[in-house]
Order: sequence, then C-alpha cells, then structure tokens
Amino acid sequence: LEETTLKPVQDTGNILKQGYLEKRSREHSFFGSEWQKRWCVLSRSAFYYYANEKSKQPKGTFSIEHYSARMAFHLRKDSRKKCCFELICPGKRTYEFTAPSPAEAEDWVDQIQFLLKDLSSLTIPYDEEDEEEPYNDVDSSDSVNTPSHNTTLNQDEPNAEMEEDDIYEVLPGEQPKPE
Repeated sequence: LEETTLKPVQDTGNILKQGYLEKRSREHSFFGSEWQKRWCVLSRSAFYYYANEKSKQPKGTFSIEHYSARMAFHLRKDSRKKCCFELICPGKRTYEFTAPSPAEAEDWVDQIQFLLKDLSSLTIPYDEEDEEEPYNDVDSSDSVNTPSHNTTLNQDEPNAEMEEDDIYEVLPGEQPKPE
C-alpha cells in the first residue's frame, strides 16, 4: 500500500470509475465538516481518494479486495440519504460515501461489486494455473535448457563465421568490381 499512495491520479492505471464523492471523515470534528468532498478513483485493485481532481498525492488508498459495497440509506438523515453507500470489510475500516445522485451511488456500488466478483472468480483458477504450469516450465527450462543453451551457443560460433563469408556473396545481376 505504501507504493500505491505515491501514484498521482493519472498514473493509477486501469481506472474503472472516477468522480467526486463526499467521504465521511473518520474523526468527527466539532468545527470541521463530517462529510468532505473527495475525488475518488476506482482501479482494478485499489480505491484512491484525493483532495481534488488535480491532486498528485492521494489523501488515502486501500486495496478493494475482500471489501463489499452496498447502498446505505442510514448514513444520512437529509435529502441525500438515498445517495449514500459504504464499503465494508470484516476486521477493516468501513468507508462511507455520498454520491451526487442516487443513480450515481448505485453505479459506484455496481462497479465495485462487478470488480469484486471479477477478482474472486479469477483469483482461484488463475492462481492454480500459475502455480502448476509456469512453475513447472520455469523448472524444466532452468534445468534442461541452461546446459544445452550453452552448447548451442558454442555450436553456433563456427556457423557464424561461415555466414560472414555469405555476406560478401555477389547478388544475381551484379558484376564483381575488378581489383
């Protein structure tokens, strides 16, 4: 997570959704606003939030994996209660947001849920394939190909000299220059 906190908005890669949301602050200050406007970015692996669209450093970021997203009308009592959603992960901080409209809040939730389904469906089979096939390929190429690769290089050296002679071969239709 320390590496991802240094990425500016435009460098987060694979941005799935971005836009302004109001994020509920963790500490409820007597003087400060409970809800703060933040530029939020959802990538394939993390959720970033910035002070504004032009910020280079995120105010915060967290891995989206294992979180779930849902509408959360209970977060506000005012007219914007149907614009609220939250990101929840057991044992981790819950993030609470207010979107500009109920439709926008639902779109954020849908995008996050779609991403999470994608992550969970791809993670298990992908990892199993990764562990079996590439691991074996690496083992076999390291143990089998390394000695033969060196042998091949040694065998190619005489051929390389013969190819140099071929370079100076006269092309059809050209006359050799008199010496």
